[in-house]
Amino acid sequence: MSQAPWTREEFERRLRALGERYHIHHPFNVMLNTGRATRKQIQGWVANRYYYQINIPLKDAAILSNCPDRSVRRLWVRRILDHDGYGEDEGGIESWLRLADAVGLDRKRVERLEDLLPGVRFAVDAYVNFARQAPWQEAVCSSLTELFAPEIHRQRLKGWPEFYPWIEREGLVYFQSRIGLARRDVEHGLAITLEHFSRTRELQERALEILKFKLDVLWQMNDALAQRYGVTV
Repeated sequence: MSQAPWTREEFERRLRALGERYHIHHPFNVMLNTGRATRKQIQGWVANRYYYQINIPLKDAAILSNCPDRSVRRLWVRRILDHDGYGEDEGGIESWLRLADAVGLDRKRVERLEDLLPGVRFAVDAYVNFARQAPWQEAVCSSLTELFAPEIHRQRLKGWPEFYPWIEREGLVYFQSRIGLARRDVEHGLAITLEHFSRTRELQERALEILKFKLDVLWQMNDALAQRYGVTV
C-alpha cells in the first residue's frame, strides 16, 4: 500500500534540506571562497565552468521543446535570454567571458574549450541529456539547485575582492546578476515542482531523487577540478 503524500510544506522542506549536498560544501569550492585558491586553480575553475554556462541555454531549450504548456514556455524562455542575451543585454555567457578576462585567461582559448576536463564535460553532458530525454516536469525539477545558488554567489562577492585583489572587479558582474535572477527562477521552478509532484508520495520521492542527481552533477564537476588542480589546505 502506497504512503500518503507529504504536505506541500513538508515536501518543500525536504527539497530545501538537500542543500546540505550542494557544492558550496565541496572542498574545492570552500577553497575558492575562503581565499586559499591559487591563480591557476581559479583560472581552471573559470575555464571549466564556462562549459556549464554555455549548456544552460541548451538545457532550457530542451525543456521548452518538450513542454506543451504555453504559459510555462512564456516564463521559461526568459532563462535562455538571460544567458544568451537580447537587445542591449549581452547576457550571462558574455558576463562569464568577462570573468575569464578578469582572471587573466585568453577568452578565445576558453571559448574553444581547450582546458575542458573530461569529468566536467561528462557531468554537464549528462545533465543536458537528462533534460532532453526526461518529461519536462522532471527537467524543471532538476533546475532547483537554484534554491541554493544565491548564497554561493554572495560568498564570492563578499570574499573574492579581499582574497583575490588581482581579479578585475568588473569580472564579478555575473555573480551580482545571478542573485536576483536565481530567486526569480526558483519561484517558477518550485511552483511547477510542487504542483506536479505533490500528487503522490512516489512522485515526491522521485523529485527528491532528481534533485539529488543534479546536485551530484555539480559535485562531480568539482571532483574533476580538484583532481586536476588540487585543493590547497
